[in-house]
Amino acid sequence: MSLEELIKNCKANKRSAQEHLYRQYAGILYGICLKYSKNKTEAEDNLHDSFMTIYEKIGQYNFKGSFEGWIKRITVNTVLQKYRKDAYLDIVSENWPENEDDDEELPTINLSTLLGYIQELPNKYRVTFNLYVLDGYSHKEISELLGTSPGTSKSNLARARSILKEKIIKESINIA
Repeated sequence: MSLEELIKNCKANKRSAQEHLYRQYAGILYGICLKYSKNKTEAEDNLHDSFMTIYEKIGQYNFKGSFEGWIKRITVNTVLQKYRKDAYLDIVSENWPENEDDDEELPTINLSTLLGYIQELPNKYRVTFNLYVLDGYSHKEISELLGTSPGTSKSNLARARSILKEKIIKESINIA
């Protein structure tokens, strides 16, 4: 079945097409959900909510642009909407230094450890860090997505980096 047929069948609410769509894209979208969630259970909940939104809004997809990009955007927005609604993204002081010792070289750690550290960040820091560092959003775009100011985005990013730096240094001391 072609992607166009799959989408048309999903628009017609055919369960088999929805199941096929889920099987085809769940892995990709789960990775996005995991990136923004504090644990696997929350990521699974976010994935479920994202697919419910995709099925609900698939009628709005007009075959212009990448379908995968469209569902990824829905997934990110669904997760962010949940955090905004649950007040996970409380505003913090904007007086945090923006680039604190960025030139300092940190010890090398493995990717799974780093991803674990990112997941342990408080929600407001994790979401800002992921949007800025991993997804390439600007502070202006992040502030619009989260309903905060660009200064808050910068502050949250600086704090996230500081926390990650502390964890990486601590990890390297424990290994040595």
